[in-house]
Amino acid sequence: MDQNTLLGIGSRVKHPAFGDGVVIRLHKEAYDVSFMLYGIKQVGKTYDKWEIVEAVPAQDDVSFSEMEKSLARVLRRFSDISEVVELGNRWDGGKMILEPGEEGLKGKEIPIDAFFHKIVMLRDRLRVLEQRINSNKHLSDEEKVNLQQYITRCYGSLTSFNVLFRNKEDYFVGSKS
Repeated sequence: MDQNTLLGIGSRVKHPAFGDGVVIRLHKEAYDVSFMLYGIKQVGKTYDKWEIVEAVPAQDDVSFSEMEKSLARVLRRFSDISEVVELGNRWDGGKMILEPGEEGLKGKEIPIDAFFHKIVMLRDRLRVLEQRINSNKHLSDEEKVNLQQYITRCYGSLTSFNVLFRNKEDYFVGSKS
């Protein structure tokens, strides 16, 4: 991709210092770029040290809702980047021991932080699934509600794992009675 290409809102870039980002605003001489780990930084339009991952053509007048849709689309593509969720202090350095009920079979030990990471990844993927259902233009409202109910039940089934989380705001929450 030609580095002199004028980038539009929603263009994806990879900066050598700031990593993955997306153009969120255009100025006369610079772009405002939202980087996943470093927040919003201003980068000159003549900057040529980054990789343009996906260029979206620049438009003269872009509405806020169009920008919001572009940003949501880009964030969905970065969906494997998960938020930092902390394991409860009492579990730090712990392990999960699985003992089979049948004699002669070997048990298994798993570092609890590895198991916790898998639980958090599952929660993040359920959230992305939820977002994709809500933004799907081909599903009716009734179909969306039905699929949402299944996701809510999945969250409910996972509430047993809340004991692993440090912060209550990270807990799984099923349907409330």
